[in-house]
Amino acid sequence: MRLLALSDEECPALWDYFTPEKLNGIDLIVACGDLCLEYLEFLVTLAHVPLFYVHGNHDGAFDTAPPGGAECLDDTVIVYKGLRIAGLGGSYRYRRGPWQFTEAEMKKRVRRLRQKIDRVGGLDVLVTHAPPHGYGDLSDLAHHGFTAFGELLDAYHPQLVLHGHIHLSYAPTMPREHQYGRTRIINAYERCTVDVAVPPAAPPPSPERRRFFRR
Repeated sequence: MRLLALSDEECPALWDYFTPEKLNGIDLIVACGDLCLEYLEFLVTLAHVPLFYVHGNHDGAFDTAPPGGAECLDDTVIVYKGLRIAGLGGSYRYRRGPWQFTEAEMKKRVRRLRQKIDRVGGLDVLVTHAPPHGYGDLSDLAHHGFTAFGELLDAYHPQLVLHGHIHLSYAPTMPREHQYGRTRIINAYERCTVDVAVPPAAPPPSPERRRFFRR
């Protein structure tokens, strides 16, 4: 499955100079925060594929006026064509404002999310706004990543983490991608495309197992 991941800066090629063929082959759009409502609504209208999003730390307005046609991933798991996708938006708390969290607050969100992940049997893609700490974040408090995300990576080994918040324009040598065990961590700044494998469907329970559950 091919994902189009976006964050933080609206891409002129997909907005000001949009042509339909630029979305050819895209199966799903994932927005990692801090993009304007009009841009997301424009894309979900013209792409004819779902758009899932998490909140950035500047997306407080989405709480009362969310982007039409898009689906919020925050604190939930969506299974799309067999792909299990979970979301944890927001940034590290550095001032007053919505969608900012301390490490302890994010850890509580992670623990609650794990219950939902367990119900669908695992996690393939984790979508966040801030990156995991030590994997593409910066030293200042505003751009600090969350250590709590490591609990999900260690427990479920997802194929991908897609995040935003860290503008690649901050430094010309800043890498877009990091590796954490078997998990690729990709900064979706502006836009990038990435392929992800849909896991095979779980086999139906055997007759013996069905009889066990009926008892």
